[in-house]
Amino acid sequence: EMSEMSERSKQNVAHGLAWSYYVGYLKIVLPRVKESMEEFSRGNPNLLACRKTWKLHILVPLSCDVCDDLEKADSNIQYVTDLTETTMARAGTKKRVYKHSLYAIMDEENQLWHCAVEYATPLQSIYAMSQDECAAFSREERLEQAKLFYRTLEEILKDSKECADTYRLIAYEEPETAETHFLSREIVWHLRQEHHEEIAVLEGSHPHTPSTALDSADLNLQISVSDLPQPLRTDGF
Repeated sequence: EMSEMSERSKQNVAHGLAWSYYVGYLKIVLPRVKESMEEFSRGNPNLLACRKTWKLHILVPLSCDVCDDLEKADSNIQYVTDLTETTMARAGTKKRVYKHSLYAIMDEENQLWHCAVEYATPLQSIYAMSQDECAAFSREERLEQAKLFYRTLEEILKDSKECADTYRLIAYEEPETAETHFLSREIVWHLRQEHHEEIAVLEGSHPHTPSTALDSADLNLQISVSDLPQPLRTDGF
């Protein structure tokens, strides 16, 4: 009965995608992010001066509209280089490559901020399903799926010791009126917060997070806990 209810409400889609994204990708790459950043920083000490930004910044647009080229999405975002690759055998593929791209983000004062950033790729699947007659996601259902994906992923990562302090989720709603540099401003806002956090730690004080941050409290789906699909088993079955 619970399974049928989840199937009808399509809650299992975003929940499953979040777990798959974590188990099949983030759990593999995130523990290696800081090492890659440190390696790059040794040759470029001025670009990654703030260690708090040595994370993978994961973009979560609630519209699920993912752009394959960040430079085309916002001209204030410029590709710099790729960080060190991680290569391993995975599901029958020999030497499968995992890597992240480093970008320079220009703010309103023409100052450059550098970070590793990419979209949460499962959002492309949610968007594609909303365009497919078989899945028949409405715009409202797609938004609900995006919110549930974010909240599920946030909870998974909070409980992951391997991934602690290696990521930053950047969830956002795009403005109704197109803004040329909305995305770069959104990313810079988070980088500034990380910079303030590092200063606060060095000074021994507690960083203050403004109420404008979009977090799980802003993504309330009005879904009962008992209605949510249960987490996947981790005992190998």
